[in-house]
Amino acid sequence: MNNFSKDNSKKIYTINEIKDKMAKYCLYQDRCHWEVEKKIREFDLIPEAKDEIIFKLIDYGFLNEERFVHSYVRGKVNQKMWGRNRLRQELKMRQIDFKMIDKAFKTEIDPEKYWNNLEKLAQKKYDSLYSERESFKKLNKVKAFLLYKGYEYDLINEAISLLSSKK
Repeated sequence: MNNFSKDNSKKIYTINEIKDKMAKYCLYQDRCHWEVEKKIREFDLIPEAKDEIIFKLIDYGFLNEERFVHSYVRGKVNQKMWGRNRLRQELKMRQIDFKMIDKAFKTEIDPEKYWNNLEKLAQKKYDSLYSERESFKKLNKVKAFLLYKGYEYDLINEAISLLSSKK
């Protein structure tokens, strides 16, 4: 019987190769410190080497937390139509400062577009529930969906009342 052992060793990279890999990682899309640190952990580096890489990424402009927050908020509002609560939760998970989040909300979220997104999502979800006959249940499902998307409760209620007045 042959005993073959698998080679579990990782490929070994130089610091410069890791810097290049991390620069490409940050170039692909804006990243926050938390994401970069998580990615760097894959390389089993000593703390000094990790710090040096992160410092270089910041120094050369590959890693910019504020730019990340602004592009993240802008992208998620425009593409995925997320609400402020969902955005805040996701950014908090990424250890982003609350002041930075609030600043991005003020500059990147257009109130009119935000409201239009909410109305569009509410209407689309309502229309998709054609098998649900009971209007009350239908509206509650729409409400739950909008809460999941991260919209504020008072805005949801306003959108729901507009929606139900149309029906």
